[in-house]
Amino acid sequence: MNADKAIVRRTLRGVGIYAVLIGIAWCALAPILWALSGSLKREGEIADRNLLPASPQWSNYGKVFELLPLWRMLLNTAVYAACVTAGQVFFCSLAGYAFARLRFRGREVLFVAYLGTLMVPLTVTVIPQFLLMRAFGWVDTPWAMIVPGLFGSAFGTYLMRQFFYTLPMELEEAAILDGCSTWQVYWRVLLPHTRPALMVLGVLTWITVWNDFLWPLVMIQRNEIATVTLGLVRLQGQYYTQWPILMATSIVILLPLLVVYGIAQRAFIRGMAMSGLGGR
Repeated sequence: MNADKAIVRRTLRGVGIYAVLIGIAWCALAPILWALSGSLKREGEIADRNLLPASPQWSNYGKVFELLPLWRMLLNTAVYAACVTAGQVFFCSLAGYAFARLRFRGREVLFVAYLGTLMVPLTVTVIPQFLLMRAFGWVDTPWAMIVPGLFGSAFGTYLMRQFFYTLPMELEEAAILDGCSTWQVYWRVLLPHTRPALMVLGVLTWITVWNDFLWPLVMIQRNEIATVTLGLVRLQGQYYTQWPILMATSIVILLPLLVVYGIAQRAFIRGMAMSGLGGR
């Protein structure tokens, strides 16, 4: 009897968990499915509740590239994201190694102060950063999109620090006994073991840069160096918006993110679990 009750409880618990997960997944996927459906509809069909369009309008995707230099914007955004991601991965791993492995006075205080910058809203720093970019003459140039995010972040440093803590000290001690310098211990011995965390940081940074809107809006005016988020906003008219075209643009912008995540999915999930961000 007790065994039967335990089986029933486990079954109900499993059903409840899956029901919650399905509900969360639906909340995440419903806007994407609605945008995909709307991108294939005519203007008059947008308000319809039917998910499937009566006659798919694939020409909406062609109009996107007619109205915007979207290929150039996609290339611009990919270049910005690649540069910032490379810088974040290198400098955050370097800082994470220093905070996790090197002993120096004030290490914990400095780390807590650096981590405290996460509580500073981005809008508070926009004006000071804009003034710096203007002083350097980088306003409306690609440098303004690349340099501010190139040298690491508090979140990335925290992520890498936590991962370096999980590596056994024997690796470092053996390398030191073999005559490795501090740089060689970091670069040749420990860094190769942090690939899952590097993948997590790389994917999250890429997505953040790709979806960023506020900073490009402040810094960029020319379409030649604009990002895809700016292109999406510039399609939205003041008095009239072509919603099927706008939704088609959203789907085109989303596709590269799906490709990046699809390629890095296994390493990303493994890195989330091993770094402690998976809820363990």
